[in-house]
Amino acid sequence: VQLQASGGGLVQAGGSLRLSCAVSGRTSDYALMGWFRQAPGKEREFVASITWSGGRYYQGFLKDRFIISRDNVNNAVYLQMNSLKPEDSAAYYCAIRLDGVVVRDIGSYDYWGRGTQVTVSS
Repeated sequence: VQLQASGGGLVQAGGSLRLSCAVSGRTSDYALMGWFRQAPGKEREFVASITWSGGRYYQGFLKDRFIISRDNVNNAVYLQMNSLKPEDSAAYYCAIRLDGVVVRDIGSYDYWGRGTQVTVSS
């Protein structure tokens, strides 16, 4: 299983970005997809996850600005980020848990993609 995240970049505060994650290889139809982020000097943290049926879970303080979605036909997951703030700057990672159990902890995901960098300027 391979995950490839893309869509990061430099954006001004208040702007938007849409991250994409393409999944390839043998996965489960019921897999849980998640996004995490890690800023320099900080631990990786949960951003959002989505079940195969579209159930969404968010880090509470991001819920009003970020939207996670997925395309089960094309094996992709997306993260729409709006009203970006400088504190949103981080490397963003997508991850998959094959059995679909809803979790937030990093150690419970089976595969990870490389990060895509998001930088928000003030």
